[in-house]
Amino acid sequence: MPHFFSNKRLIILLVSIIILVALIGFSMKKRESLTLPEQFLKDSAGLTQTIFYKPANTLAGFFENLAEMKQLYKENQMLKARLDEYAKLYVQYEEVKKTNETLKAQLDKEEDLTDFKVREATVIGRSPDQWNQFIYINKGEKDGIKPKMAVISPQGFIGKVTNVSLFQSTVQLISDNDRTNRFSAIVQGEKNIFGTIEGYDAKKQALVFKKIPVDAKIKKGQKVITSGLGDVFPPNLLIGEVIDIEPDEVGLTQTAYLKPSADLYDLDHVMVLEREMPAVDESLREKEEE
Repeated sequence: MPHFFSNKRLIILLVSIIILVALIGFSMKKRESLTLPEQFLKDSAGLTQTIFYKPANTLAGFFENLAEMKQLYKENQMLKARLDEYAKLYVQYEEVKKTNETLKAQLDKEEDLTDFKVREATVIGRSPDQWNQFIYINKGEKDGIKPKMAVISPQGFIGKVTNVSLFQSTVQLISDNDRTNRFSAIVQGEKNIFGTIEGYDAKKQALVFKKIPVDAKIKKGQKVITSGLGDVFPPNLLIGEVIDIEPDEVGLTQTAYLKPSADLYDLDHVMVLEREMPAVDESLREKEEE
């Protein structure tokens, strides 16, 4: 009996293999229609693919987007760091450029001031309550600075020394409206036209150039320079440019308004001028001694 059952299992296995081979061969033939089992299997497989394809594809795309966003974040941080570096370099470049232009302008000024001793100074402070009036420089009595010395920037005349201590000095700007802050000036042109700088018009943001003869022909855009009269300020220092002209109340003189050539609100490096004393002729000195 056990022997019979063992043979029966073998017979069933052989029959199953034969049926499987027959089905494989049958399915490999070219047919216009599928059998019901084939249709069932294909439809089941298709339905399963349809159910799981979209979620799987969406999930894969989500992780791909995460990876791309991470990479973009890293690149963005790197670009921001480089932009910060470029911004710092640009600021340094502008500062070096400004300093270079200032120093070049100072060298050009020194060539024009052969009769004056030039002392370079740096602005170290400014009176907050009198912004248009005084600045403080880092040169004082020990550097040979004295009151009434002219002070210029590379762009032009800005004021005079008023108070001097051992290590620093106070400079009164030409924009100060103090009545003692007056000096002679000339309008550049074919004929010298004299006048006096007498204060500053805050509304027009211009220097007030008074006592100009009423018949003097002045045009907007003309340059005004120091006259050099009084043996204190050097001649030919640029003060400003004419932006407006109007007659005075009496009608005997004219008043012009000048835009300062120097930016009085942005002063870093300045120069203090001291008139050189002329050399005394030795022959004259011998005669005086006799």
